[in-house]
Amino acid sequence: MRPPSPSAFDLPGRLSPKADPALIADDDRHFAAVAESLRRTVADLSSRLDAQLKAPGGVGRAAMDRDTEVHRLTARLRALRRFGLDLCLGRVVADGDPDPVYIGRLGLTDSTGRRLLVDWRSPAAEPFFAATHARPMGLASRRRYRWTGGRISDYWDEVFTAEGLEHHAALDDQSAFIASLGGSRSPRMRDVLATIQADQDAVIRAGSRGALVVDGGPGTGKTVVALHRSAYLLHSDPRLGHRRGGVLFVGPHQPYLAYVSDVLPSLGEEGVRTCTLRDLVPEGAGAQEETDRRWPRSSRPRAWWRRSRRPSGSTRNHPARG
Repeated sequence: MRPPSPSAFDLPGRLSPKADPALIADDDRHFAAVAESLRRTVADLSSRLDAQLKAPGGVGRAAMDRDTEVHRLTARLRALRRFGLDLCLGRVVADGDPDPVYIGRLGLTDSTGRRLLVDWRSPAAEPFFAATHARPMGLASRRRYRWTGGRISDYWDEVFTAEGLEHHAALDDQSAFIASLGGSRSPRMRDVLATIQADQDAVIRAGSRGALVVDGGPGTGKTVVALHRSAYLLHSDPRLGHRRGGVLFVGPHQPYLAYVSDVLPSLGEEGVRTCTLRDLVPEGAGAQEETDRRWPRSSRPRAWWRRSRRPSGSTRNHPARG
């Protein structure tokens, strides 16, 4: 008999009320199923990758198909091994349906085909990001997790209906979500997928026809949204699917690209190409850097967001930064 799995929760003493089994027992059972599915999936992918690497390379189209499959299996394995249980961002409970739907960086099913994690880019996951109290999108409640060292160190619940309280919600104002909004920048971009807000999500999921312009000052979240939008379009736009196209992410300089280079793989995409403007033009290697003296970075206004195909409309400033 296999020993019981340890709890996915590692809550500090000050959050002991949140450790009540009535609040987290369902999550622990679900995470045990996720852990088992991850173990089986990693073993299966490893076996398939090993078989592909040992198979004859072939020529022409056969060789290309083999290389593509090796790349796909390798990317999937890398993502699963990198995150483990913290593939899960949070969960939602629909009004009238007490069974939670868990939202992940990637989709995941168990051996019977039961959906354990819904990919964050799928339509079914949209309410997790887009629901507000003015527009709950059919939700009774929403829960977000903070992961530290592979275990949940805090979580935060929102309730949209009176019935939502009946689904064991822990309500407080010292949540991981609130704390993350005030977090300082690090040398690499912070992981903000779980804190994407409704108006940011509207930009991320906007249609791909025509140009989309997002304008704002430093720290307003432009890079965050651009990266998440890239991952979303690669997943949802058939024009960018397998062998149909791709995404080129152009940054101002190499330090900027290094700053964001770890984000797209964490969102489930590894095929995005990056470059600077200097890389795109023949004379780029000898070009001199220019500084616009009218707008030194330290004094640029913190403009509100503006998004449009033909510039119009606006959304408010966002806490997530990039």
